[in-house]
Amino acid sequence: MATEWGALQHAYGSAEDTPPYLCQLLNEDPEVQAEALGMLDMSVLHQGSLYSSTPPAALFVAAILTHPQTLTEHESFFPWDDRTRPLRAALLDWLGQIADSASYREDPGSEDEYGDDGEDEDELEAIHACRSIRRELYDAVEPFLDDPHPDTREAALGAVTLLLKAPDLTELVPHAAHRLRSVLAADGSRRERSSAALALGAWGQDTTGLLNDPDPAVRTCAALATRCAHIPRATAVLLEALQNPVEADHWFPDSLPQFDGWLRFTILKAVLDRVDSFEDLAPAAMALIPLASDYTVDRDWGPLLVKAFPTGYSPGLPLSAAQRELLKAVTANDNCWGNIGNKFRWLREIGLPEQRDAIRGLL
Repeated sequence: MATEWGALQHAYGSAEDTPPYLCQLLNEDPEVQAEALGMLDMSVLHQGSLYSSTPPAALFVAAILTHPQTLTEHESFFPWDDRTRPLRAALLDWLGQIADSASYREDPGSEDEYGDDGEDEDELEAIHACRSIRRELYDAVEPFLDDPHPDTREAALGAVTLLLKAPDLTELVPHAAHRLRSVLAADGSRRERSSAALALGAWGQDTTGLLNDPDPAVRTCAALATRCAHIPRATAVLLEALQNPVEADHWFPDSLPQFDGWLRFTILKAVLDRVDSFEDLAPAAMALIPLASDYTVDRDWGPLLVKAFPTGYSPGLPLSAAQRELLKAVTANDNCWGNIGNKFRWLREIGLPEQRDAIRGLL
C-alpha cells in the first residue's frame, strides 16, 4: 500500500518532501547519501521528536539495510560528527534513536506515562505508531549483530539494545542475550565486549559473571547493570575504576554511545546511588577532584558535596576528616572557581559559603 506522504507531517510541516530523501539514501554519491540522512534526521526525527511521517520512514530504512549501496562509507552530514563509517551503520544508529524516542516514559515505574507533559494528540499517535513497528525494526536490525564491519555491529547492538527495552519484545531478550554471551566469551575487542556487557545490563540480565573479567573496562560495564546495584563486588569494581579516572576515561578512544560525556561521570552517578556514606567513596573523590571544573560541577564535585553533607552544613559544627579533605581539594583546584555560576546552586543547597576564601576559612 502506497504511503500518502502529503497527508503526513514532520518537524517543518507536510512530509511530501520526504520520499526524495529516502530514495537518495541509495544514491551512488556518498555525499548525497550523507545529506539525505541528515535531512531525514532534521525532519522526521527532529531533536528526537516523533511525527506521523516517522514510522513509514523508519520502515523504509529498515527495508533497505541489506542493499549493497548501504555499504558505502562516508562522513556524517553534521560537522560535530567526524566519524567515517558505512551508511548502514549510520542507518542502524538512526533506527535506534527512533526506538529510544518511542520508549520515552514507557517504563512501568514512569510517572504519568502520557500525562500532561505537553504532548498533543498527533505526537501521542506518532509515539504509538512507532511502538507498533518495533518488532519489524528488530527483525531488520538483528541480523547485523554478526556483520563483518565493526562499526555496523556496534550500531546494530545499540539499536537492538534500545529496541529490546520495549515491554512487548521481552520474549526476544533470551535469544539476543545468548548471542551476546557468545561475544563476551570470544576473544573480541574491548569495545565490543564492553558494549555487550552494557546491553545485557540494560535488559536486566545477570552480569555478575563478568565482575572478575580480566579487562577492567568489561568489569566496570558489567558492574553498571541495575541488577548489580546491591552487590558489594560490583560497587568495589566501580570504586576501583574511579580511583584511576583518567585511565577509565580513555578506555574507549571514541566514547561508547551508552555514555554521556566522560565515562567517569556515568560511574560516579552509579556509585553515589549505591554507597551509604561519603566516606565509602572518599578515596575515589580525591582522584576525581583534580579533573573537576566549573564546567563539570553538575556531574562531579557538586553531587560529591551533597553526598559529603547529607544533612547540609551547619555553622559551628565540626567538619569530619572526609569533609575537610573534600573541601580542601575543591578550594585548591583553580578550575572549580571560574566565572560559571552552576556551582553556586550546589553550595547554596548544602548551606556552604559561596566564596572560595570563605570555605577556606572553615578549614
